[in-house]
Amino acid sequence: MTLEMILLVIAAFVVGLSKGGLAAAGALAVPMLTIWMDPLTAAASLLPVYIASDIIAVAIYRKQPSWANLRILVPASMAGVALAALVAPHVPVAAVTLLTGTIGLAYVAQSVLMPPPDVPHRARLGRGLFWGLLTGVTSFISHNGAPPFTAYVLPQKLPNLAFAGTATIVFAVVNLCKLPAYHEIGLTGGLSLRMLVPLIGVAIAGAFAGRWIVGRLPQKVYSAVIRSLLGVVSAYLCVIAAIELA
Repeated sequence: MTLEMILLVIAAFVVGLSKGGLAAAGALAVPMLTIWMDPLTAAASLLPVYIASDIIAVAIYRKQPSWANLRILVPASMAGVALAALVAPHVPVAAVTLLTGTIGLAYVAQSVLMPPPDVPHRARLGRGLFWGLLTGVTSFISHNGAPPFTAYVLPQKLPNLAFAGTATIVFAVVNLCKLPAYHEIGLTGGLSLRMLVPLIGVAIAGAFAGRWIVGRLPQKVYSAVIRSLLGVVSAYLCVIAAIELA
């Protein structure tokens, strides 16, 4: 098996884990593939894998989301995708990647140095529209919508399944919106059907593995895992963006 195929398999499994409830893990997939392709091409190549695993994830979590958050985040993230489709051809991908990583690190640092009060935050329209818009933009560029999404939703201290269900449905809608947008700016997947079929199978297995993990973690441990994944991913994004911009 070639290095390219090994990385694709790992990336597909990571995508599945993110759809199974470990949302921040999904941000690792596109950076893995940027070893041999540019980020937007990598994002377009993995989009069918994301959408296939979205179908399974929505079926798993369809009864668990926070509807108050969905009413705010879904339209805001769709607007973010539309905005990104307009600006993506004119903005350096590395700059958006650096912004995404910085947001994630800032949130992790704040949560460690200034922990939120025991009383959970509520879903708020203004904050939700801002973070939802940013989720759509960063997800469009490189499937890295988890940092802004997590920065908004995690302080609400939702139950594990509600957090995972909300993330699943938001990103499923975002990924569907990317299809016409990617086509409009000339991005097409670079993977053949022969390669996509096994990768989709790996992603689906990852989704069930992620759901199994989420269902067995205490809420405090789950929040700590999400925060840790977010910190690692965000630091990695900042590093690769800085290298690109140097």
